[in-house]
Amino acid sequence: MNRIAVFCGSSMGNSAVYKNEAARLGEILAENEIELIYGGANVGLMGVLADSVLQNGGKVTGVIPAFIQDKEIAHSSLTRLITVDTMHRRKEEMERLCDGVIALPGGFGTLDEFFEIITWGQLGLHQKPAGILNVNGYYDHLLHLSKTMVDEGFLKETNRKMLIVSDSPEELLQKMKNYSPPHESKWIEKD
Repeated sequence: MNRIAVFCGSSMGNSAVYKNEAARLGEILAENEIELIYGGANVGLMGVLADSVLQNGGKVTGVIPAFIQDKEIAHSSLTRLITVDTMHRRKEEMERLCDGVIALPGGFGTLDEFFEIITWGQLGLHQKPAGILNVNGYYDHLLHLSKTMVDEGFLKETNRKMLIVSDSPEELLQKMKNYSPPHESKWIEKD
């Protein structure tokens, strides 16, 4: 994997562990010569992550909608900044540029971006790995919900296993490198 898209909060969160782990992920990406593809902002975990990659000699491509760039939160020191028209176009461009995606803690926007990409994978539109860096157990409830989706017949176990999860960036990257996409239909058969 040469380029990874990371979705994460434009806020810092309430615990320093989120900032620290975003910086650590950035350092690891740079050390492994993996280019960061991200949302292009200089605020929150997004800014911490981009700064960390850059400070450690890595490359960073930001993809930002013009209406967000106009709010003057675009990162000014990136390797490359791509401006797009809409949030949806941002997701399309980030998916096009990357070899896999990682979700760090974040809010609705992070979940929207991550789940759209994993849904595209579920539908067979790409075969890229989708990882969750489960910092401080942040995604535990979401992972429990995904099990409930399977138990209640709304998601196949095969598709649930598309969620690659670790609380260690190194382990997560290794799991993503070893990812093999499911080879069965997403559709759940009617009885």
